Amino acid sequence: MSDTMTEGVIAKWHKKVGDTVKSGELMAEIETDKATMDYESYNEGTVLFLGAKEGEAVAIDAVLAVVGKKGEDYAALLSGANSAASDGGIKEEKPATKSETSKEKIDTSSIKAEIVLMPKMSDTMVEGVIAGWNKKVGDTVKTGELLAEVETDKATMEYESYHDGTLLYIGAEAGSAVPVNGVLAVIGEKGADYKTLLKAHENESSEAVTNNAAAPKEEPKAVSATAPTPVVVPAAASNSSNGRVKASPLAKKMAEEKGYDLSKIAGSGDNGRITKSDIEKYTPSAAPSSKGGDAAVTLPSVVGQVSFEDVPVSQMRKTIARRLADSKFTSPHFYLTMEINMDKAIEARARMNEVSPVKISFNDMVIKAVAAAIRQNPDVNVSWLGDKMRKNQHINIGVAVAVPDGLLVPVVRFADNKSLSHIGAEVKDLAKRAADKKLQPSDWEGSTFTVSNLGMFGIEEFTAIINPPDACILAVGGIKETPVVKNGQVVPGNVMKVTLSCDHRAVDGAVGAAFLKTFKGLLEEPVRILI
Repeated sequence: MSDTMTEGVIAKWHKKVGDTVKSGELMAEIETDKATMDYESYNEGTVLFLGAKEGEAVAIDAVLAVVGKKGEDYAALLSGANSAASDGGIKEEKPATKSETSKEKIDTSSIKAEIVLMPKMSDTMVEGVIAGWNKKVGDTVKTGELLAEVETDKATMEYESYHDGTLLYIGAEAGSAVPVNGVLAVIGEKGADYKTLLKAHENESSEAVTNNAAAPKEEPKAVSATAPTPVVVPAAASNSSNGRVKASPLAKKMAEEKGYDLSKIAGSGDNGRITKSDIEKYTPSAAPSSKGGDAAVTLPSVVGQVSFEDVPVSQMRKTIARRLADSKFTSPHFYLTMEINMDKAIEARARMNEVSPVKISFNDMVIKAVAAAIRQNPDVNVSWLGDKMRKNQHINIGVAVAVPDGLLVPVVRFADNKSLSHIGAEVKDLAKRAADKKLQPSDWEGSTFTVSNLGMFGIEEFTAIINPPDACILAVGGIKETPVVKNGQVVPGNVMKVTLSCDHRAVDGAVGAAFLKTFKGLLEEPVRILI
């Protein structure tokens, strides 16, 4: 229903299962990425099946409904539609079944050892680098003991063991990276067959990826279900040889809650490590007073609650995201900014509105000036089509319009041949129909150049992303009273800044600059727009 549509949401059904439908009858209202549109039936018969409920999305070429004879068996027809393209072409390849991809199951029940996986220590972490191992293969490890220090994308953090036993295997040497859920180590009974355990884990991991890459991954049997709690290593501690306070995560948390300085607490654990019991036994009064006798500062606790709302993405917003991301990341944008003295444009607009049947806005004058400048600089009126470049001889100006769900770009066609009052009336009509979601595909297709104006919001200057397949978009700021130099004197003036975004594949800097120079001249002497 539009050139950018990938799916439609059923806004309303006008027929239900069992109803009779005739060709041309209104069957449903469908919300596309640009408007809510009527869908008329092209078939006659009884509605046997509806492919989606109101509010649900249906992809292009997916089943919307089945219409046929009353009581007709449509199951085979529906099955065929779901398994083949609408043109009767390629059948979907079935993924390999579990029996085809599964490797031989390895029994690890008798192996008294457990695999330790790299935990996700931050919301953006994808791998961790082993900053240093605190244990080596063959060492005894107890629950709560520091096993390794892991450098994430945000901090160097401690990893404490959640297992008792002997360190049988290390998954990476210091300085090496381990992906999240990758094998960090194996801990278990001395002499346990950890190689078989690793092989079983590898088989289970590869099977999970093959069978369902998108499904949540189940941890292997040998992995502990207890997730480690990451702790950020303090950057400025000084009571150990490597400049780091050695303390368990729980001890650090308790000390933070109580306002204790860890550097003043003696640790009773391995190598002076501070434990929970050390925090419980510590009394601040026993600690030596700080230099200068300054009193300890207790920060008040701030009470707050994290709250948010997940809002489903509308069809319009999905399309905006897809098209503008494609434009920004594939079109090499460059930007040209120019200041325009709008004193004469302000005077001309006031004079024209005394006689115009429709109130003319500055945006209308910008559209008309853009069209006139394009006529003199046709090389900006182009479209990049990959293996060829289209030089448009007609001038259709897309006008970005903000609507509640996002942004629409209705088109003023042949803008160079229309009067200012004509453009003003047309833009107002397009904006109203855009807000009411009553635009049709013919209203938004076929632009050759786009204008985006945020001046009415008080924005002085901005850059806009090109609206494909156009090669240029003009970002228009507001008119601001500012000091300007005229005839060697500083006098008050009204200045408007505009920025032209160009696709460098199709438009060069000199071409864009020439267009802006012409555009500036037209607005600074607006009578030229009318010639």
